[in-house]
Amino acid sequence: LIGICFVYVVEQREQPHLRGQPTTVVQYNSWKGGGLIVVSYEACKYGVKRSMRGDEAKQVCPQIQLVQVLVARGKADLSIYRNAGSEVVSILARKGRCERASIDEVYLDLTDAAEAMLAETPLESLEKIDEEALKSHILSLNEDGSDHKGNVKEWLHRSDADHHDKLLACGALIVAELRMQVLKETEFTCSAGITHNKVGSSVQFRCLSFILHHLMEGKLSSFAYAGQTSKWKQLGGKLGSSLQIDLGVNTVGELLQFSEEKLQERYGVNTGTWLWNIARGISGEEVEGRLLPNSHGSRKTVPGPRALKKIASVEHWLNELCEELSEYLHSDLEQNKRIAHTLTLHARAFKSSDSESQKNFPSKSCPLRYGSTKIKEDALNLFQAGLCEFLGSHRIKAQGSHYNGWGITSLSVTASKIVAIPSGTCSIMKYFHGQDQSNCSSKQANDRFVAEAAPLSPSGTERYSELHTTELPIEFRD
Repeated sequence: LIGICFVYVVEQREQPHLRGQPTTVVQYNSWKGGGLIVVSYEACKYGVKRSMRGDEAKQVCPQIQLVQVLVARGKADLSIYRNAGSEVVSILARKGRCERASIDEVYLDLTDAAEAMLAETPLESLEKIDEEALKSHILSLNEDGSDHKGNVKEWLHRSDADHHDKLLACGALIVAELRMQVLKETEFTCSAGITHNKVGSSVQFRCLSFILHHLMEGKLSSFAYAGQTSKWKQLGGKLGSSLQIDLGVNTVGELLQFSEEKLQERYGVNTGTWLWNIARGISGEEVEGRLLPNSHGSRKTVPGPRALKKIASVEHWLNELCEELSEYLHSDLEQNKRIAHTLTLHARAFKSSDSESQKNFPSKSCPLRYGSTKIKEDALNLFQAGLCEFLGSHRIKAQGSHYNGWGITSLSVTASKIVAIPSGTCSIMKYFHGQDQSNCSSKQANDRFVAEAAPLSPSGTERYSELHTTELPIEFRD
C-alpha cells in the first residue's frame, strides 16, 4: 500500500515559499483558526498535532503557516488533491497493477516486476544499492542503532533468503525507485508498506505512517499484531465490536489464542476461517487493476449546534451535494465513458430523546437518474423515506418545515455501480443536455441504453417506481 503524502505538499507546490517551513492545512471553518486537516513533518517537530485547531497550533509553533483548504459550495473542495493523486497513480502504474484505495492511497502489485528483477540480477550480486532503498525500515530486523543502512544492505544481500523474502527485497528496491520518480515528476513524497498481501501492507502502512518508507520481512511481525482490530479492513464494524466485547480481542495478535474451530463455532465457517488466516498474515485478496474510483460521493458534516434541524436546511445541502456529485458523474462520463447506476443517501442523525441513535439513520438507495435536478429530487425523496423510518412513524407532523426532536450531523450522496459504456454506444452527454442527436445511429437505441442504465436498486432498499409514484407520509403545517 502506497500513501501519497500530498495534502500539504500540494500546497507547497502551489506556493513554493512554504517549502521547508512548518505548514498545516486547515478547514474552511475558521473558528479558533480552523481544524487541522494535515500537519507537515516540519510542524510535527514543534509538537503540532492534528487534534489541535489553528490558534492552538500557533501557540505551539508561532511561525507555522496555516493554509486554508479551497472552498466550493460552502464545503471543502478536494479537487486539487484528487487530481494530484491521479498524477502519482499514473507513475506507479508503470511498474505494476494499481488499485485506487482512496484519494491518497493506492495498492500496487509488484509481483511481476519483482520476479523480472530477480531473474535478471540476483540480489546478492548487486554492487550498488540506491540510498533511498537503504532508508527502508525492516520490521523484525534487530538493530543496535549503529549502522542502519549497513544492516539494511546486508538484509537485502542475503543469499540464504527464500524466494518470497527475495521478492520483498526487490519490492523495496522498486518502491524506492518509484518514490524518487514521483518526487522528480510531481514534487510529491510517498510512503509505503510492503508485504506479501494487501491486508498486511495496509496495516503496516498505518502502523508506521510516520516512517517515509518501511519494509516488512516474511510474515506479519509482532509490531503489526499490536495494531487495533479497527485498523484492519472489515474489522471496524459489528464484527470488530463483537471481537472486542465477546472475545476480549482488541488487537489482531490476540486472535492467535483461538483455534480455527473456536472461531468457526462463534462466527461461522467462512468468517471463522478468515479471522484465523488474517491473524497469521494469510490473505488471498488480489490487487484489482483499477485506476478509476468505483464510486463518486459528496459529503457535508454539521456537528454539534450546527446540526440540520429543518427540512429546508437539509434540502439546501442536498442541492449543493447533488450539484457536486452531478459534476463528478458528467466528468467521468465524458473522460472515461463510464456511467453510474445507483444513488445512495447516507446520514447520521440524533433524536433529542435518544443520545444513542447517532448511527441508526438508515441508508437508502434507488437507481440513479442523470442530471442534477433529477438527482436532487431523488436524494430528497430518499432522505424523507429514511427520516420516516428513523423516527419510527408513518406520519410525521411538524410546524412549518421544522421537525422537533431530531437533527442531522452528517449528510452524503454517493453514486456507485459504475460501469463502462458498451463499445459502439454513442455518447449520451448530448442526450442529457437535450441537444441534437443526429450524430447517433438511432434515438430509440439511445433511449434504450439510458433505460437499461437504471436497473432496480439492491434488495432491501426502495424500488425506483415506489419513490416517485407514492406520496411520502410527511405532513407540514404552517
